[in-house]
Amino acid sequence: MPWDVVFLSLQMSWHPQYRSSKFRHVYGKAASKEKCYDCVPITRNVHDNHFCAVNPSFIAVVTECVGGGAFLVIPIKQTGKLDPHYPKVCGHKGNVLDIKWNPFNDFVIASCSEDATVKIWDIPNQLLKRNITTPKKELLGHARRVSLIEWHPTAGNILFSSGYDYKIMIWNLDVMDTVVSNPVKILDAHKDVVLSMSLNTDGSLLATACRDRKIRVIDPRAGTVLQEGSYKSHRANKVLFLGNMKMLFSTGTSRWNNRQIALWDQNDLSVPLLEEDLDGSSGLLFPIYDSDTCMLYVVGKGDGNIRYYEISPEKPYLNYLMEYRSHLPQKGIGMMPKRGLDVAACEIFRFYKLIPTKSLIEPISMIVPRRNLFDVMTEEGEEFELVLGGITISLWKDEESPCAHLSPPSLEPLLEPLRPGSEAMKSLPVSLQREPFVKTTNLSQQRGAQGGMSLEDKQKPGEIEHGRKRLKVEESLPEKEQTCLSDGFNIFEGQPPETENELLQMYYRQRGEIFRLRGLIRQRDIQIKQLELELRNLCTDTGNY
Repeated sequence: MPWDVVFLSLQMSWHPQYRSSKFRHVYGKAASKEKCYDCVPITRNVHDNHFCAVNPSFIAVVTECVGGGAFLVIPIKQTGKLDPHYPKVCGHKGNVLDIKWNPFNDFVIASCSEDATVKIWDIPNQLLKRNITTPKKELLGHARRVSLIEWHPTAGNILFSSGYDYKIMIWNLDVMDTVVSNPVKILDAHKDVVLSMSLNTDGSLLATACRDRKIRVIDPRAGTVLQEGSYKSHRANKVLFLGNMKMLFSTGTSRWNNRQIALWDQNDLSVPLLEEDLDGSSGLLFPIYDSDTCMLYVVGKGDGNIRYYEISPEKPYLNYLMEYRSHLPQKGIGMMPKRGLDVAACEIFRFYKLIPTKSLIEPISMIVPRRNLFDVMTEEGEEFELVLGGITISLWKDEESPCAHLSPPSLEPLLEPLRPGSEAMKSLPVSLQREPFVKTTNLSQQRGAQGGMSLEDKQKPGEIEHGRKRLKVEESLPEKEQTCLSDGFNIFEGQPPETENELLQMYYRQRGEIFRLRGLIRQRDIQIKQLELELRNLCTDTGNY
């Protein structure tokens, strides 16, 4: 066989004709009637927002209210028909336009309104018995109605707000005053209404889509515009950072008013990397990205469709997977954080669909069709673990000015894999002890090194003394004898697991370490095979000469 045929066959073996994907067969599953939220008076406002915010404890939805703006806060487990006299959170004098839960605290929510204010609310840890009318804080600074709010992804005391006065304001919520009128910083880079805001993973960059058809990438600390671009054939309405891929995704319309999606390099907004028309409908498209699975969801307003794609850092970048279809149109959508998912049921994402025509909120679960999420056999006969990703469970605070919380270069979210029975699956407490950031690849090592009370210590105070004794034993041993496995399991724990939950935690920690090591071995094997192929090709080329 000629050498060029051999080389071609080897190349084809390493570049299969069909792309392999773990999420190729992901499908959407609507909840049964008894697991929906019925008789919910969803707002009739035509503003282009989600109108819904979800966390593992509550679901908040903007509602109709006479004489001002209000929203409902319903416990996540309280499904079925809602009492028509159910209490509301009502303190705004105008329609509520956006609501967002604090990502670090399940009992704090922010809202903005047409009355040009932003309010921070404390939600009690029980069923509401009366209306909440007094906010925890009131932010006054915008001259016109406030349409968008965003929490900083790594600092729980920083909030971004955008209004029809064309300004983006950054607020520090650590101040003692109930009424705050001085924002930390004002970004005055827009000449028209901001339609969308998105922060990258560590909050060091802010992307905006403006009514002047321009997409901007802004440094929120310096207040400078790093990139600015507009494309004639794409009018962007929504923009979104795609995790750490250094790419932006936008939805909008083409010059022929077709619904359109586009992919951009965040360092070059002159020409999109990808541009694709979807359909001729008039409803807005909401982009939602899951950085743990690299899946992108595009939700259509006014229709019942949810398209989902897989993002890759190389061409063709965007790989269409499937589409969830429903005959019930959605006005808005809510997204459950990862720590609220049912991992054991192979759930990788969950939407909460607002259906105003039926006064219904319908949960939709995105399911990976697997027998068991943690015990799946690959084609090679090896096990792999489909880790759903992690959540940010630590906050950092220093003695610098509030601006120091905006895009610290070394500040990155600490992630912890989600497994059945793990503490990360549970809701976070009302207040967390904020600790200084220590760069480490293991959350458990950080907890031990800092010496402060961790989340587990707060939930299990009886084990603190046991942990201190264990540290003393480790310190008394020579360095060579201090044997410790990753993810917090070490041989000096002494006591065996007493409950089934503790046993499951230990089991999944050990399996996680095994799967991680197997992944490293597989990567090394692939590298070895690639080097062998290069050597063969080099020998073949040398032989021809």
